[in-house]
Amino acid sequence: MARSLKKGPYTSGRLLSKIAKLQPSDKTIIKTWSRACTITPEMVGFTFGVHNGKDFVPVRVEESMVGHRLGEFSSTTKFGRHGGRMQKDLESSEAVKESVKTAAAAPAAKK
Repeated sequence: MARSLKKGPYTSGRLLSKIAKLQPSDKTIIKTWSRACTITPEMVGFTFGVHNGKDFVPVRVEESMVGHRLGEFSSTTKFGRHGGRMQKDLESSEAVKESVKTAAAAPAAKK
């Protein structure tokens, strides 16, 4: 559900105060847990460490990101893989191909 126009976009006051202390050319990563914070034009050029539940994912803010939320650029889930016998067979055949490539390249590197 969208936030009302009367209230305006949600931006963390603490995050904005951290931005005011730094310059855009500064390479400091600003750590934040505020995933719901809307990206504003003042944030362009800074790098934020957005918490995904386990660690901080670095997000460099660009002009095309304005209006989006910080959490959109820090995924909270990790894709495992699709299961099943066919998938296991495909992965094992790919592993064999890779081992053959590395074995063929190893003697050439020694010469």
